[in-house]
Amino acid sequence: MGDVADKLGYFQAITGLEDPDLCTEILQAHGWDLELAISSFTSSDPQHNPDPDASSSHIDADHSTTHPETNDYSPPRAIHDDSELERVPRPPGIAWRIITLPISIVSGSLGLVSGAIGFGFWAAGGVLSYSLGMLGFGGRSPPSSSSSASRLVPSSATGEAIEFIALFDRDYGRNAFKPGFVPEGFMDALQRSRSEFKLLFVYLHSPDHPDTPVFCDGTLCNEVFVAFLNENFVTWGGSIRSSEGFKMSNSLKASRFPFCAVVMPAANQRIALLQQVEGPKTPEEMIAILQRVVEDSSPVLVTARVEAEERRNTARLREEQDAAYRAALEADQARERQRQEEEERLEREAAEAERKRKEEEEARERAEREAAEREAARVRMRQEKALALGEEPEKGPDVTQVLVRFPNGERKGRRFESNTKIQTLYDYVDSLGVLETEEYSLITNFPRTVYGRDKASMSLKDAGLHPQASLFIEIN
Repeated sequence: MGDVADKLGYFQAITGLEDPDLCTEILQAHGWDLELAISSFTSSDPQHNPDPDASSSHIDADHSTTHPETNDYSPPRAIHDDSELERVPRPPGIAWRIITLPISIVSGSLGLVSGAIGFGFWAAGGVLSYSLGMLGFGGRSPPSSSSSASRLVPSSATGEAIEFIALFDRDYGRNAFKPGFVPEGFMDALQRSRSEFKLLFVYLHSPDHPDTPVFCDGTLCNEVFVAFLNENFVTWGGSIRSSEGFKMSNSLKASRFPFCAVVMPAANQRIALLQQVEGPKTPEEMIAILQRVVEDSSPVLVTARVEAEERRNTARLREEQDAAYRAALEADQARERQRQEEEERLEREAAEAERKRKEEEEARERAEREAAEREAARVRMRQEKALALGEEPEKGPDVTQVLVRFPNGERKGRRFESNTKIQTLYDYVDSLGVLETEEYSLITNFPRTVYGRDKASMSLKDAGLHPQASLFIEIN
């Protein structure tokens, strides 16, 4: 396969990596030797894979033997001399292998929400610069079906983790100091490390291995090591007798025990294996190994923490701006409602005033019309009564002289036949139009006599008003 595109496609198909830039850089780091690149990426053989176990675990390979038939490994020679420790070559970078987790582990916990941060990721000889979005601290998740999957309810993984902690406390509880194993499944512990911006320290426990008791008592429960571990890592432990512990030992290709690893989350339900340590180690050796991992990954974690804080600040600022906008919008809406209510109130008041004005105007017009009608009726009545009086008779023995005094001081006089009815006197007064009312009586003062309408049928002579009479108007 001499063609570059064919090599790139074949490498992606074999390794399962989807990022073409990452695959290109791996192939370039191995001189486009496809076989060497695949072997370096997938093999756990120290001759083909830049495995930290060959360098960072501080094991002299010449002094350890493997027995594949029984899967038993003789104890390696631990390096205790500091000068010899310094001669051990350092790993190529902070991340040297991407491991795809089995679906049973991914689905057995709450799940990992992958993200992206900007930092370098080196593998296969330390020259491969990984893309910024591969590892899963902070940021946006790459588009995938798993990133949108709903979080699942915790299952047996948490129970297994709690059981391991209980068994560890039972066997090694005599020690005053113990690692702070989290009581949750691996994926939840991985998510916790992501949220706390720490690396995840993984301890796989083999209860039957002869080196396990010494390592647990002497190293894992060492005061200085426990303080260093709890300060810098989220710690997860699992027994290889449990389902999740056994699956993790297969995923991490654990070949010797005690087995420890340092991982961080990567995209698409994968983990980045930063360091693995197989076989017994002293507390000093473990701290030295883990200290290098912490130093190498520190810029990554600091950057992730800063970016997360910036995102939180941005989100908080956005929330504050949204809250201020909502408050301003609500205030504007309240003012608009108040303005509309005021306009509606003014419109109602104006409509009510207009209605009252129209009613008053109609009442006034009606009153004026009625008054005019009454006035016209009085005019007609006066005219009719004036015509009914006939001609004023001349003076004579049968003619009565009548003088009428009105309340306003006005006087009116006329002659009437002596046999004229008193009703005719009322008609005469009405015809003059001096009074605005018809409710009045004719009276005499000396002696006082009231000639009301009840006497309207009497003649002037019979009433004692002949030959002359002076009458006053008394308004009733």
